[in-house]
Amino acid sequence: MTNQDQKAQTLEIFWESVPPAWRQTRNQIRRIAVGKFHMTEKQFQILRRIRKGSASVSALAEASQTSRSAVSKAVDALVRRGLVTRSQDPSDRRNFPLALTYEGQSVMDDIFTEAETWLITQFERLNPEELETLLQGMETLRKAFSNS
Repeated sequence: MTNQDQKAQTLEIFWESVPPAWRQTRNQIRRIAVGKFHMTEKQFQILRRIRKGSASVSALAEASQTSRSAVSKAVDALVRRGLVTRSQDPSDRRNFPLALTYEGQSVMDDIFTEAETWLITQFERLNPEELETLLQGMETLRKAFSNS
């Protein structure tokens, strides 16, 4: 098999495996967030982005390509539920940094713990040799995208 053939086969297997695996994982995370914690998908995405460091309504609106007013409304609901705090920046009175509360962090931890448990059950379908091959493949995939 030529190098070009290997690349073509790798690309085909990538499209057949990575997007569906990510889609199923993402759907499982959303199912937990909506089903167990009774939040909208938008609220979950806001919590996820705050957890990753987006600390303003403007940043959240830009990241989600949603209007500031829609994001602000969702943030208000999360503040009322005690999952997010909104404080005033003393150096800029127009800025209200957002942060997860202890409960908000706990909810996100629970969601991702359940998702990881689900992922482990998916990997339990594999025998030890397949798991080792997958691990090596994941390391190789990380290497391929490390410069991106």
